[in-house]
Amino acid sequence: MRRCDVVTLGETMLRLTPANYRRLEQASALDIEVGGTESNMAIGLARLGLKPIWLSRLTNNPMGRLIAGALAAQGVDTSHVVWTDDDRVGVLFFEIGKAPRSSRVIYDRQGSAVSRMRPEELPHDLFQPDGARLFHTTGVTLALTPSLTDTAHRALHLARAAGWLVSFDVNYRRTLWSPAAAREGCEVYAKAADILFIPRGDACDLYEFDTDMPAAHMVETLAGYYPQATIVLTMGVEGALGREPAGDMVYQTAFPAEEVDRLGGGDAFAAGFLYGYLNTTDNRLRLTTALQWGAATAALKYTIPGDAPLVERHEVEALLRRGRGGNSIQR
Repeated sequence: MRRCDVVTLGETMLRLTPANYRRLEQASALDIEVGGTESNMAIGLARLGLKPIWLSRLTNNPMGRLIAGALAAQGVDTSHVVWTDDDRVGVLFFEIGKAPRSSRVIYDRQGSAVSRMRPEELPHDLFQPDGARLFHTTGVTLALTPSLTDTAHRALHLARAAGWLVSFDVNYRRTLWSPAAAREGCEVYAKAADILFIPRGDACDLYEFDTDMPAAHMVETLAGYYPQATIVLTMGVEGALGREPAGDMVYQTAFPAEEVDRLGGGDAFAAGFLYGYLNTTDNRLRLTTALQWGAATAALKYTIPGDAPLVERHEVEALLRRGRGGNSIQR
């Protein structure tokens, strides 16, 4: 009996958002949400019925306890969080815009507790064959500080030694590093990953693909770089493409969604994909099923304010059965 299904490592921040499309300079109040790419994914997994563990380092103050409590309330195991009386939690300000004004994210995360997490603070006793099935992290974690990068590399080594699968989401952030630095920094994980998620825009930035290059060519090229990995190229409203090692290309359309909040959509896709992947025993259907679950979970997330995919498994199943959304009232 495994202790959990998925272990993930990363930073979670407080997200502060002005209401009613106001600019930050107009705001008299800010809505507080909790968000971080790895913990968003963990919440999605928990809501779908798997058991995730979130590893991180938090300051032992009301803000840190708010973050841990919000994750635990959604079924994420936070018992391995490292607590410190030093440092701070990260904050992001999210200014929601409507066309032609873009939405904007402003980060205030320098010196956060997790950025100073050290490899020896990992729960080494968790990284055993019966500890989990899969380890997941993202390029955001690798970009923050050398200390956290070392911690993530140690976690990768421990997960591999325990025989776990590894999934990695490139999740490129221009505010954290350059495309060349991101490609170099992600290479260790990309070459080790069993599942590699990469948005199409990130692929163009990091690998200098022409934006007009067909998505299938991008996937084939990435498969040549990382032949061990199942490559998952996400393309927003155009859907997603997946390819298992030495396998055929599988295309998944996006489910139409009336967007309320786009932040966290990629994390929701990863959660749905990993749920479908880990719960499909027929290898011939595994990639197709995982892509379907990823697309449906992401579509539902877009209709929900905040970063976290607060979806229900039956909602995803219903969307997969219908093949499209609906606006009926459930009574």
